[in-house]
Amino acid sequence: MPTKLRDTNLKKLEDHPYDVLVLGGGINGAVSAAALAGQGAKVGLIDKGDFASFTSQESSNLAWGGIKYMETFEFGLVRKLCLSRNHLIRSFPSTVQEIRFYTTHTRGFRHGLLKLFFGTWFYWLIGNLFTKTPRLLSTRAMQRDEPIVRVTDADGGFEYSDAYLYDNDARFAFNFVRTAMNYGCSAANYVEALGAERGKDGLWSIRARDVLTGREFVIRSKVVINAAGPFVDSFNSVVGQKTRHHHVFSKGIHLIVRKLTPHKRVLTFFADDGRLFFVIPMGVRTCIGTTDTKVQSPHTEVTSEDRRFVLDNINKRLLLDAPLTEDDVIAERCGVRPLVVAGEGDGTTDWMLLSRKHAVEVDTERKFISIFGGKLTDCLNVGEEVCGFVTGLGVALPHAGRRWYGEPSEAVREEFFHQATLMELDKMTCPSSSEPLSTRLWRRYGAEAIVLLETMRRDPAMADLLIEGAEYIRCEIEQAARREMVTKLDDFLRRRSKIALVVRKETLRHAPGMEEACAILFGSEAKAKYDEYFG
Repeated sequence: MPTKLRDTNLKKLEDHPYDVLVLGGGINGAVSAAALAGQGAKVGLIDKGDFASFTSQESSNLAWGGIKYMETFEFGLVRKLCLSRNHLIRSFPSTVQEIRFYTTHTRGFRHGLLKLFFGTWFYWLIGNLFTKTPRLLSTRAMQRDEPIVRVTDADGGFEYSDAYLYDNDARFAFNFVRTAMNYGCSAANYVEALGAERGKDGLWSIRARDVLTGREFVIRSKVVINAAGPFVDSFNSVVGQKTRHHHVFSKGIHLIVRKLTPHKRVLTFFADDGRLFFVIPMGVRTCIGTTDTKVQSPHTEVTSEDRRFVLDNINKRLLLDAPLTEDDVIAERCGVRPLVVAGEGDGTTDWMLLSRKHAVEVDTERKFISIFGGKLTDCLNVGEEVCGFVTGLGVALPHAGRRWYGEPSEAVREEFFHQATLMELDKMTCPSSSEPLSTRLWRRYGAEAIVLLETMRRDPAMADLLIEGAEYIRCEIEQAARREMVTKLDDFLRRRSKIALVVRKETLRHAPGMEEACAILFGSEAKAKYDEYFG
């Protein structure tokens, strides 16, 4: 039964008290659960939506060191983020990869070309010389390297390195949730925390509701971690938790369009409002953006003004056969960045200067932890910090110091690729695929990819491409049904994969294999789930 894993975890959440209950399955909650469970704590994790279904599915897919914060002289933060980026690249070499940022400099920009170029060298030095060295670009070189870049108003450019996620941000966050479950964490999506009270026995009683059925129940825990992203403040208000920090919100959108350049690099510009503006590779597509608009609510949507801003900026800066229009948009991403400030108000006279640093507040008396702000680049640090704070609250971590993140060992990797070579796996790669099948399976599933090889050997039909244009074979969808708690079709198409970002919804509706995929994922509920998504 496809929902068995979720049902089992719901029963566990209700039956047993926990050392720690984590509220929120975005990147902060996911790494907190993985770190604590990996070091021996008894952990529960719930999210009122799907895992990584809010802020953590709407990022630029970049793991960068925060070069823009050099403008506000936050060199300590930049160094910390650069070292975190380096650590991510070393720990997840198949997923987090170095990529070149190819930047165009417009004449008359507020900072001169040489000043910014020297800034990239300082950025490289701050990052311990970990990446390739920066490079100064003439307009002639730019025309040769990237003919689609408009250099009419440019006096040159520069190239430096940061990192990006080959798959997508939501998949990256979910893999931490899956890691937490591997270590015994009881995790369930679509479970909302309605409130919480701390009893005389020192345990929290969290009132929870299964969003899918409406059933309410209680989860008991020694410590509560509020990692609800942009909803941290609202839940703290519900339970009477007072904090020094709070959030303000910046809306960012991206548009997904056809592949604009064959080169694997991020084209970088300064938009009309002076902010960095990106053209980011996304497999067979290109992601362009982002905006930076102050908003009051975490709930946002893409407006016609947002689309015009992105399309106008990109059309001004690229030489395309025809300007991009709204008809060229395959998918959209829209979310808020929760920016952390201390005290009252916005914390600055220019809120656009606020950085993506994180803050963790601990109420020792109530044993309540709140995580504010942050960015994907710094996620491993958040996990380690949370473990330290939880230990300080009296929760024992029997395996403290044990590594809880990263890809499997080199020996496991070699064994997978040896088996894949022997069975000539890469010959099964779809012609339109952006990479060999073996590379993709290893990146997505790690050691579990070996199980997929055995499945394909047992039944060659398991290697068949099921959804045309989606780069997913049949055994992957069975894997998702069995291990990834796919509760709605959107969970699979948008977060466990990036299918909904690279294939138009109408194309998916009529794609051969879509109904079979639903049957694998949802069994007897397949038609209802299909209709729910496609409407």
